[in-house]
Amino acid sequence: MSATKRRKELQKKGRGAKFVPDEEPKQKESREIHRLLQVLGGKAKRKKLLSPKGMNVRPMMEVVKGAAFDILQVAGGCPASLRPGRWLDLYSGTGSVGIEAISRGCSEVHFVEMDPWVFWMSIGKDEPFDYISVTPPYTQVDYGVLMDQISKSALIGKDTFIVVEYPIRTDMLESCGCLVKIKDRRFGRTHLAIYGPEWAKKKRKSEKTLQTVVGKV
Repeated sequence: MSATKRRKELQKKGRGAKFVPDEEPKQKESREIHRLLQVLGGKAKRKKLLSPKGMNVRPMMEVVKGAAFDILQVAGGCPASLRPGRWLDLYSGTGSVGIEAISRGCSEVHFVEMDPWVFWMSIGKDEPFDYISVTPPYTQVDYGVLMDQISKSALIGKDTFIVVEYPIRTDMLESCGCLVKIKDRRFGRTHLAIYGPEWAKKKRKSEKTLQTVVGKV
């Protein structure tokens, strides 16, 4: 029976005013993937990475990712590659940051996307990580609370480096636990803060001084 005929039948029975025709079942939204990203350096350089279309997953921009790894390598005293170590990729999404870390010399990478139990109960009991990348969806986290939790956790040690991607008009502290901010850069509406040990900050200052002296010679 058509919706019109059914409505007329119900009106005769005094129920026509409340009748709502059945909605057609909604079709599932189709999702697609496409090659959008690539590994920028290391042994897997130029390898293509698959990324979903749309804004549900927002990978770190390549210019931001490249700058972050360049800063980490120089700060760690090894401009050609990362110091060997363990990397924790929080809010990993496509995994492009962690894959970049493996390509550039990290011995192991832990990817954490949507399971808080894995983060706090499993990984949190492990030894400190050498590197941590934090790239959350901007509007769904409180950066003050997030960084406070990380600073008080067993995830960081005295030689840990932390890469934090954050939006414009967000105030980031000058330190995170025992670590200090060694770099803060802006890429349009995206900001990048890098925390590390005090010795890495001193190393960057000494290298800048040396470059200035060489430039004057």
